[in-house]
Amino acid sequence: MLLTCLVIALLTCFASPLITKFLGRNAGWVLALPLLGAAVLAVSSFADAARSGSADSSGSPVVQQWVPWMPTVDVGLGLRMDGLALVFTLLVLVIGALIMVYSTRYLEPGGKHGTFYLLMTGFAAAMLALVLADDLIVLYVAWEATTLCSFFLIARSGAGAREPAIRTLLVTVAGGLLLLAAVTVMIIATGTTRLSEILVDPVWSSNGALTTAVAVLTALAAFTKSAQFPFQAWLPDSMVAITPVSAYLHAAAMVKAGIYLLLRFSPVFADVSVWNVMLVTAGLITALFGAIAALRRYDLKELLAYSTMSQLGLLVTMIGIGTPEALKAAVIHTIAHALFKSALFMFVGVIDHSAHTRDMRELAHMKLRMPVTATAMGLAAASMAGVPLLLGFVSKETMLKAFLDAPGPAWVPWVVTAAAAVASIFTFAYSARLVLGAFGGRADKNSEESEDVVREASPAFWGAPVLGATAGLVLGVTPFLLDKLVTVGATASAGEEVEAHFALWHGLVPELFVSLTVIAIGTMLVLARHRVHHAMAPYDFPISGLDVVDTAREQTIRFGGVVGGWTGSIAPRRHLSIPAVALIVIAALAALTIDDLPAVVGEPSDPLDWVLVVLIACGVVAMMQAKTLIAAIVVTGVVGFGMTVWFLQLGATDVAITQLLVEILTVCVMVLLLRRLPTTFEKTPPRQHVIPLLVAGGAGLATTVGVWALTGRREMSPASEYFLTEGYNETGGTNLVNTILVDFRALDTLGELTVLGVAGITIAALLRARKPSPERSANIQDHSPLIDSRDNTVFVRTAAKLLAPIIVAGSLILLLRGHYEPGGGFIAALVGGAGFALAYLSAPSDRSARVQMPYLLLIGLGVAVGVGTGFLGYLDGSFLRPLHPEIFGFQATTAVVFDVGVYLAVIGVILASFNLLGRPPKRGGQPLVGGSDPGAPTHESDVSDAPTDREMRAEGESAASGSTSSEHSRDHANNPEESDEVNAR
Repeated sequence: MLLTCLVIALLTCFASPLITKFLGRNAGWVLALPLLGAAVLAVSSFADAARSGSADSSGSPVVQQWVPWMPTVDVGLGLRMDGLALVFTLLVLVIGALIMVYSTRYLEPGGKHGTFYLLMTGFAAAMLALVLADDLIVLYVAWEATTLCSFFLIARSGAGAREPAIRTLLVTVAGGLLLLAAVTVMIIATGTTRLSEILVDPVWSSNGALTTAVAVLTALAAFTKSAQFPFQAWLPDSMVAITPVSAYLHAAAMVKAGIYLLLRFSPVFADVSVWNVMLVTAGLITALFGAIAALRRYDLKELLAYSTMSQLGLLVTMIGIGTPEALKAAVIHTIAHALFKSALFMFVGVIDHSAHTRDMRELAHMKLRMPVTATAMGLAAASMAGVPLLLGFVSKETMLKAFLDAPGPAWVPWVVTAAAAVASIFTFAYSARLVLGAFGGRADKNSEESEDVVREASPAFWGAPVLGATAGLVLGVTPFLLDKLVTVGATASAGEEVEAHFALWHGLVPELFVSLTVIAIGTMLVLARHRVHHAMAPYDFPISGLDVVDTAREQTIRFGGVVGGWTGSIAPRRHLSIPAVALIVIAALAALTIDDLPAVVGEPSDPLDWVLVVLIACGVVAMMQAKTLIAAIVVTGVVGFGMTVWFLQLGATDVAITQLLVEILTVCVMVLLLRRLPTTFEKTPPRQHVIPLLVAGGAGLATTVGVWALTGRREMSPASEYFLTEGYNETGGTNLVNTILVDFRALDTLGELTVLGVAGITIAALLRARKPSPERSANIQDHSPLIDSRDNTVFVRTAAKLLAPIIVAGSLILLLRGHYEPGGGFIAALVGGAGFALAYLSAPSDRSARVQMPYLLLIGLGVAVGVGTGFLGYLDGSFLRPLHPEIFGFQATTAVVFDVGVYLAVIGVILASFNLLGRPPKRGGQPLVGGSDPGAPTHESDVSDAPTDREMRAEGESAASGSTSSEHSRDHANNPEESDEVNAR
């Protein structure tokens, strides 16, 4: 059932653009229905669990569902709904449905609102996944999804919304990184990703330092989401968003995500003193700061933003107290806050739409004849203020009782209660300021300015917030209706059974006297509101949270520029020296800290190893001495081929073949670049070689010592033994390297495949973004044999025709046999790429060399095949799990299909490289090579591949009648002005 609820929310999100296309802003009516349906389904499932006796260790009924994704590592779509999850599920879905209905009248008719509804329903789905998640990975993904949805919802709210959206994103992303750290530590410490198991793991009671560290990370992550000190600045800043977004963010969605996280981990950290101190301190500071700031605001919506901050501070304080009574108060106040705050935001939107302003000073010159809006808004504000007969009063009394009974030293209850009472007094004052600022604050009677009359909006507009305000009244008069819901919610949060019995009258108890004192002092502040406001006006806070965020952002960018500047250079000696020096430092530290090493197991080397070492060293020295680019490429190839032989000698056949093919293709790519690069290296003074030589020598020595110290000193690892002994039984493949890549570690390979695809797209984007550099021009004598590119490539073209079928067949054989013998998708694609390289280099011109295949499509298709193969694994229980069907008597495997995806992506990247690096250069260029006879006629070639009529005619004649090369040469000699532009290759 839980999966059904989540699927309903996701389908609602995906269908919203189509529904909006046909219904426009009225799509909200339709989109509200599945949200309400999912809420009903959730309640029904929870009731069934309660009747069946399904409960967790605390006694709270629980509904669980697990859809495996990677069962070998116990990762899956784990969903779990206990009492706490039920409370937040109802808030997300019911408040979300009300705001969908409200949006049908708030949004402008005829506008394009598909993106709005898509993001709002996506927000609801993300929040639902967050509160139902029983897997930490799912929880974290949903947490980040709410961050992205909020960013886009704020950013789309106009030209001035860009900076607030970025600031909100920066703060909440920082919290996401903190949560990621906490999630990672929790998974490592407990060995599972299941949240329900993590919460009861004994590690929290046995490892105090670990528990404290995770508690701090979790609390800070929640602070960023719930706008708690010192991360509160983003919340008022996000008021640039339209009212439905603000109502959902600040009532039921984004800010409540942090509250949910704190309540969810309260059973684990409630006895951690650092957790208690952090939450109580930050909560009280935020509550007082938000309340005082709200009293200074003229914008109704901005006032509500600061009031949200203050109310969330009180909630965080209750969670920080950590007693069952405090958690019970937190749950009921969460419900009360969602009702009155969503209603108040929506009412402010009604006023804004009707009066075209939210400023109290402008509203003072208007007559707002909106009786329904005024009455219902007054009810919601009174609930926020804690006036009797309303739900806010019940939740505030429960909160005060929890504060008065707070554990710890004797002064703690008094200080916490006093601070909460002061915040509540200011809450009463700004609640009255909100209503009086909208409806009761009249302009000076002596003002001659005429007053505009503002009429009541349509019932469809104020209907949704009236429901929220009325619910606060009904539940305030009959609070016992919430007993069961708060009981199960508080029980799940406390980790022990909690009983909730709410009533309007509990007798003459201390919390009642505190409430009456709050109301009395608050009333006096309201009566003296003008003097209070004038007294507070001259004082500003010395530090602006927005300035802090902007400064941190600017300094981070500046620091990134400094760090990037260390390696952001085209000079190799500069950008390669940083990692080389870092390697030397790491090696030096290791040498100072490592005392002894295990003995070498077996023979450390073979005589052939030293032969290859000498060969490779000679190649490196020769490359250092090379004067021309061609010589450097040749000796680099020698080094690469030496490594190939070494891999082969060590028995790594797959790696050796890969190394060989990469060396071949590297040379082919370099050939395409040579004509645009200088032929010789720039001469530098010998003294400039000293430091690079020392750094390179030190890095080489560090690498050598590291290899000697860290390899060959242990027996075969358990993982290696498992692969060798169980690889065939598990996969049916005998090529261990291939089975690791496409069976055991297929998810890693899919990630690398995606990175490879991105690299290919990046190559295409970069090379298409600008024209290629001019090619070096060559002055070639007209009678030179080099003048005729067609005749000069006839032997290569003939060889290519003979070799092409062999290369294609070899490529396919390597692809199909990779699961059993050396080969596989990557090696097969490199062989196929070598065939394309041969076809390209044997062509007489760049244009005729181009292989007209959609390389970007091939890259995308390769990644899609890999992902599709992963989904096939669900037929056997998990993503990317290989299947082994029997087809016509032969044992097949989906790992080969996965290899096909690798093959296509690699081929696409190779084609992108050849087609884009070998495209025609710009005309022009300086002649660098002259003919042997200076007095002889010369033919200047800029090596362009643009076909002339002469070349096209010659190609046609060659294909039709096999014209001879001598006739072709004579034609060039007799018609020098029509001769082709020769490809200097």
